[in-house]
Amino acid sequence: MLSLNSFRAALRHSNRRSVFKAAAAAAACSAHCVSTSFSRKDTWLINRREIIHYTNQVYYCTDKVKLNCWNCKQPLDKTPAFFCLSCKVVQPPEEGTSYFKIMDCDYTFTLDTQKLQKRYLKLQRSLHPDNFSQKAVKEQEYSEHQSALVNKAYRTLLKPLSRGLYMLELEGMRIEEGTDSGADSQFLMELMEINEALDEARTPEEANKIGQDTKGKLSDLTAQIDAALRKGELQTAKALLAQMKYFANIDEKVKEKLSEFM
Repeated sequence: MLSLNSFRAALRHSNRRSVFKAAAAAAACSAHCVSTSFSRKDTWLINRREIIHYTNQVYYCTDKVKLNCWNCKQPLDKTPAFFCLSCKVVQPPEEGTSYFKIMDCDYTFTLDTQKLQKRYLKLQRSLHPDNFSQKAVKEQEYSEHQSALVNKAYRTLLKPLSRGLYMLELEGMRIEEGTDSGADSQFLMELMEINEALDEARTPEEANKIGQDTKGKLSDLTAQIDAALRKGELQTAKALLAQMKYFANIDEKVKEKLSEFM
């Protein structure tokens, strides 16, 4: 059977061919591995406990890496494991676990934000460092790390822009800061006109009108990005997210402008 280290080695030298070979080997590893259809294509995800490769087929291995509690050495059955079910102590964060898994959310751009918020509040109630002030130093440290990780995961997944950028990051793609090389001149002209109109706004009504138009743009982009990600069209999603960054910036400027009228 293909070892997890072998798969990670293929990723570190990640040309796509080596990843595909490793995924194929994982799929053929033993009777533990199964194959099934999947609608997304050209997407792969790896974490400490599971190896999955998405093309027109999904390959996953149910023979997962077993982790033990650092305190009582009993096996941890859940993933991610925030607490040991046997001795109840906080566990360290699992390296490489995605924010979607931490927050128990479906891997989708249009996730359920109400479910996300409920999960966040539940985790923070149990993991907040104040709950562990009388515990061992190691457990205090783990609670701080887990609480900070939950905070970061929540903030990242809460808003469409940061959520989409994170999803691209999981796919090995990034939108570089401070670059507009992918934006066409017509789009940049539109942005300039909106910014000028906002600067010249003299009443709350004028600023609100720009704000409503911007929210409409963001809503349209959200639908387009979701469609692109569902189809596996990552370059299209990347271009649309770059546009979303500009309009999200204008949305913040509108809020600042409205605060000036108060």
